[in-house]
Amino acid sequence: MKYSYVSHLECPKCHTAYQKNEVHHLCECGSPLLVHYDLEALKKDMPEPIPSERQSDLWRYHELLPLEEPTNLVSLGEGMTPLVPMTNIGRDMGIFHLLMKDEGMVPSGSFKARGAAVGISKAKELGIKEIAMPTNGNAGAAWSLYAARAGIKATIVMPEDAPEITRRECVVAGASLHLIDGLISDAGKVVAQAVKDYGLYDASTLKEPYRIEGKKTMGLELAEQLNWSMPNVILYPTGGGVGLIGIYKALLELKELGWVEGNLPRLVAVQSTGCAPIVQAWQDKKTLSEYWENSQTQAFGINVPKALGDFLVLDAIYQTNGCAVAIDDEVMLQELHTIGAMEGAFICPEGAAAFAAARELKQKGWIGDEETVVILNTGQGIKYPDTVKLDLPLLKKGDVLKR
Repeated sequence: MKYSYVSHLECPKCHTAYQKNEVHHLCECGSPLLVHYDLEALKKDMPEPIPSERQSDLWRYHELLPLEEPTNLVSLGEGMTPLVPMTNIGRDMGIFHLLMKDEGMVPSGSFKARGAAVGISKAKELGIKEIAMPTNGNAGAAWSLYAARAGIKATIVMPEDAPEITRRECVVAGASLHLIDGLISDAGKVVAQAVKDYGLYDASTLKEPYRIEGKKTMGLELAEQLNWSMPNVILYPTGGGVGLIGIYKALLELKELGWVEGNLPRLVAVQSTGCAPIVQAWQDKKTLSEYWENSQTQAFGINVPKALGDFLVLDAIYQTNGCAVAIDDEVMLQELHTIGAMEGAFICPEGAAAFAAARELKQKGWIGDEETVVILNTGQGIKYPDTVKLDLPLLKKGDVLKR
């Protein structure tokens, strides 16, 4: 059997095909490229799903990943994050089969490690020496760390108010970090110019085709953890939307392989009311979003005014009869505290927004009582210490506790 069944890259808009072992970014029509696999050949070679005894990281799915030579694999043990029953908060919401896929357990503390692992591994295979990317924080941290492990240089540009820990992760990995007074869209303009001036490899969201392949392993794992079945609903915090696109891609591939059956889960894109371009487009029944002016939210990872892959996110929602929900920051932070108190889980604000969206959708009757609902928590809460305000009394020596 082959290590990978990758066949080619293809534009989802104009369907132009590209060779698999060449450096590619966007299609000549301006669309992101998607990786395709010879699923018929894989189905013949593996009529049954992945053997359970394989290594417990995302590379257990190597046949459905783009890396062709395992000697180029760059890993820090990412993948196979826990699928945690959220019984207490689920009962509080009236959702009695509520599960959390906890991506805070991967290296760098966020789901961005998945995209970095596969993206950097493929960059190494393609002979890339230096990458550049804009980031809201976590992606830059993850790609810096994996680039360091691969011996690849990294240039990172992020907003100056990005979470401080992500800046420190970039610096400790030896990346060339630059802060900008602006949003990730402003950082993207700086990176685009640097790519043009210095010939760097552009690792911006969806401008290289392989980050999405790492993110799709969340969908592959989820199906396997549910004994090769699918939940009814998946809620995903959506900024650039690569994770949601990837999960949808994974489930389509699994269905074509015959490893899962039945209806696809209804996919829910969750955003903040302070930055909700996907929600607005879905409400208007559009296939593209508009740039969101003056975007602002404490859920920094979803503060993306205009996603390059917005049409792919919206297509995934429409094709699965899903929806898009915007959550107020105040409601999001209240949910974060409720989850911590009820479940002992300190999740990221983006994940809390997804829980708040599930609560809202259950109240509206969009989620049924007996449906299985999965929420993606995309990172550790400790990376966002400012989401928890402390106003505590100071004990003096000799004081006793009063209750």
